[in-house]
Amino acid sequence: MPSHDARNLLQCAVPTAAAGAVAVAVSGAVAGGKGALGAAVGTVLAILFMGVGLYVLQRTAKSLPMLFQAMGLMLYVAQLLLLLVFVSLFKDTSLFNPKAFAIGLVVATVVWMAAQARAHMKAKIFYIDPDSEKSEKPEKTGPPS
Repeated sequence: MPSHDARNLLQCAVPTAAAGAVAVAVSGAVAGGKGALGAAVGTVLAILFMGVGLYVLQRTAKSLPMLFQAMGLMLYVAQLLLLLVFVSLFKDTSLFNPKAFAIGLVVATVVWMAAQARAHMKAKIFYIDPDSEKSEKPEKTGPPS
């Protein structure tokens, strides 16, 4: 993974993990151990889904740049649908508090998206390739005048 991709991933994962830690602490205080476990599972699930999605999106941008925008839209819709499926699957579980799970999941997802938008706006990405200007100049092939 190139350094700017790893930096982008870290700029998203660190604030999400911090927000997840706050959600775990609040859920633990409000709903006890099951609440803390639910918020932790929700946070880890969101970081996992969003991290894999970011990786897939970065690979698509490198290999098929013409599909980048469509792939990004499809990826976010698929992620949100999968997260909705997980919330609906675990809504009646007794393993952890389902409300804390849902709140941890939503908080982590929103923080990830905000951090990703911020990281993208702060990234210094070239609009043009500076080396392509040199290669596009026509060479003089005729006799010197």
